[in-house]
Amino acid sequence: MKKLGLIGGTSWHSTLVYYRGINELVAEKIGGWENPPMIIYSLNIKLMREQNIPEINAAYLDIAKKLKSVGAEAIVICANTPHMVYEHVQPQIDIPILHIADAVGQEAYKRNVKKLGLLGNRPTMTGSFMQDRLKSKFQIETIIPEDKYIDECHHYISKELTQGKFSDESRYFFSRQMEYLREKGAEGIILGCTELPLIFKQKDYGFPLFSTTDLHLQNAVDFILQED
Repeated sequence: MKKLGLIGGTSWHSTLVYYRGINELVAEKIGGWENPPMIIYSLNIKLMREQNIPEINAAYLDIAKKLKSVGAEAIVICANTPHMVYEHVQPQIDIPILHIADAVGQEAYKRNVKKLGLLGNRPTMTGSFMQDRLKSKFQIETIIPEDKYIDECHHYISKELTQGKFSDESRYFFSRQMEYLREKGAEGIILGCTELPLIFKQKDYGFPLFSTTDLHLQNAVDFILQED
């Protein structure tokens, strides 16, 4: 099995989801008598919250190089927002970063979905790392909530979900946003925060939900199990 380097800590709840999920999926595929080799670097979420882009880029590059130096054959970033560093870090390391948008794009392509609503925190929804990559690589259009709802989305994710708090109020708010995005033409919804799939399950909705976490985990496991 190939060895992954995981960069986590933003939040630690999502890092647990990734570590557990990768182990569970590998066990499903090859049996529970083995588990994959992984190296985890968990950084302080304070770095991401301060949104000092040069400092974030420098930190992730340093971590990626350290993981490579101790044997990682690919990097998985255990959250959505930190993928903002991809364009800075990937050209400077010689192992792949498994991009979370690629995992979404591949699944949407298989389902012939061309327009997706995106829910996440402010940097994920308004940044380019998800929307531009989906457009350039997969010709998928991405739409987000109206400006007046962006701050609320960010509040519920940063102040509640990443703290492990899942309230009825936040569930209702994001359910309404999904309906608004469908009314604007979305054929499916990207759950672009690692914690959102913890409260929204596909079985409860009559339209496709694209859990970035679940799709990213599958890509990670495919890499682990691929033969040279």
